[in-house]
Amino acid sequence: MIDQQTIAKIMDAAQIVDVVSDFVTLKKRGVNYLGLCPFHNEKTPSFTVSPAKGIFKCFGCGKGGKSVHFIMEHEQLSYADALRFLAKKYHIEIIEKEQTDEEKLAQSERESLFAVNDYAVKYFIDNLNDTRDGQAIGLSYFRERGFKDEIIKKFQLGYSLNEFSAFSDKAIKNGYNAELLEKLGLSIRRENDNSLFDRFRGRVMFPVHSISGKVVAFGGRILKKKKKTA
Repeated sequence: MIDQQTIAKIMDAAQIVDVVSDFVTLKKRGVNYLGLCPFHNEKTPSFTVSPAKGIFKCFGCGKGGKSVHFIMEHEQLSYADALRFLAKKYHIEIIEKEQTDEEKLAQSERESLFAVNDYAVKYFIDNLNDTRDGQAIGLSYFRERGFKDEIIKKFQLGYSLNEFSAFSDKAIKNGYNAELLEKLGLSIRRENDNSLFDRFRGRVMFPVHSISGKVVAFGGRILKKKKKTA
């Protein structure tokens, strides 16, 4: 494990324009730089690099992040290997330390949480495209509001079925941990029988992405209002 002091030194040295310029031809536009995105085919530049913020962002494919995230994506490396790549570029000695048991557990849990979110986003996308309600309600909602199919796909929009525990039941059946489902807020535990039910039901789903593109949370919009009783 690379120690935090070394990571900080790498991050300080790896200026975003310098790193990206090794792979992308950039032209200065005002305070930022512009170029053709290396992650998808485009004829009009939509790839922006901000030296002030220290990040890159493509407004065509949505990818973005800091220097280390660019190297991870471009070179298909893990976070640690991307740091090593940058350390070599800037002649920084890597100092590694053994992870404690607590750090190993925390890292394992973070990876598991991301895995659950990845499963959830695919589940909601499948509902949107492959179920009757998803197409009739979810897709209709998006298209009525002018969302083009490429935008729906790009931002991984989806639909949650209007069923009590469809997502929770399927996630557990596929081997995902019930406590993680609850911790992420995707499922809620009933007090009377300790079973799980879905937080999001009958909603169009909007995944929240980190700057590096990972799904970190979900938002849902209810489409059907409950009928008032006299």
